[in-house]
Amino acid sequence: MQPIVLEAVDTVGSDLSRPECVLALRGGTLYVSDKRGGITRIAPDGTQRLLGQGPVVPNGIALLRDGSFAIANLSDSGGVWRLSPDGSLAQEIDEIAGRRLGSVNFVRTDRQGRLWICVSTLRPGEDQYRTDIADGFIALRDASGIRVVAEDLCWTNECLPDEDAGYLYVNETFGRRLTRFDLAADGSLSNRVTLASFGHGDYPDGLTQDAEGGLWVVSVGSNRLIRVAPDGTKTVILEDSDAAHLEALEQALQAKRLTRPMIHEARSRRLRNISSLAFSGPDLRTGLMGSLADDTLARFAAPVAGKAPVHWDWPAP
Repeated sequence: MQPIVLEAVDTVGSDLSRPECVLALRGGTLYVSDKRGGITRIAPDGTQRLLGQGPVVPNGIALLRDGSFAIANLSDSGGVWRLSPDGSLAQEIDEIAGRRLGSVNFVRTDRQGRLWICVSTLRPGEDQYRTDIADGFIALRDASGIRVVAEDLCWTNECLPDEDAGYLYVNETFGRRLTRFDLAADGSLSNRVTLASFGHGDYPDGLTQDAEGGLWVVSVGSNRLIRVAPDGTKTVILEDSDAAHLEALEQALQAKRLTRPMIHEARSRRLRNISSLAFSGPDLRTGLMGSLADDTLARFAAPVAGKAPVHWDWPAP
C-alpha cells in the first residue's frame, strides 16, 4: 500500500475548536467534538452549527440510536455526559462500581447499543505519561448496568469492538501497543494479546478499521497514520513529523517527565497533531482526521475503503 503524500491532503470545516474526534454518516453529515463544550455538526453543504455548550472538554464522542450523543469529558471533573437532540447537556455516568469516574478519554457504541468507556489513567493533572504505570481501564454499560471489563492498561485510548470477528481492540498510548481481546457475546473480554508494538515517535491514539480488516492507528505527537494488517504488519500511510521534536519526546518519555503540553507542541509542515480517523464519503474512501490543535479536519483519498461504523446509516440528528 503506497504512502499518501502531504500535498494530497486538504481540509474540511473551519473555525473548529480542538476537533479531537470525528464521526461520519453515509449522507455526508459530520459530527466533531468541540472544546467549547459540545459538538459541531457539519452538514453536507458545509454549513456548521454548534450543538450544546457546557462545562466539559469533549474528547471521544458516540452517536446513540435515539439521536443523542455520549461525550467523554477529558477534564478532571470527568464522567460521561449526554447531549440530547434538543441541545441540553447533562452528566450521565459519574462512577463505576463505586469508583468516581474522573477524566474519560473515549466512548464508543456497538450494534447492541452498548457503550464502551475508556479511562486512560486514575491520576489527574499533566504528569500522566509514563511507560511503567498501567492503571487505565475499559468499562462497559449494557442492559445489566456498568462494569469494568479490562484493567491494567497503560494509558487507555480509543477502543474498537469488532463484533463480526469477536475481538475488541484498544490502543495503549504510552504502553505503545495495539492490544486485542477476545470479545464474548455478553461483552466480557479475555485472552489479551499484543497485536502490534510501536517504537520511536509512535504514540497510538485514534483507531478505526478498513473493509479488509486492517486497523488504522493515528499517532499523536508525531502526525503519523499507521495501518496495521490483520497479521500485525505495520505500514506508515502518512507522516508529517519533526525529527528533533520526536527525539525530545522520546527522551522525556524515557526520563519519566513527558507531559501533555509537550505532546501538544508537535511540530510539522501541514498536519497539526492528528488524533483520530473516520472513513467518510458514499464509498467510505475518504479519510477525515481529527486534531488536537487544528481548526479544520484533514482530508485525504484513502487507498482502501473503510468499514462502515455502526451509526453509518442512522438518520442525522
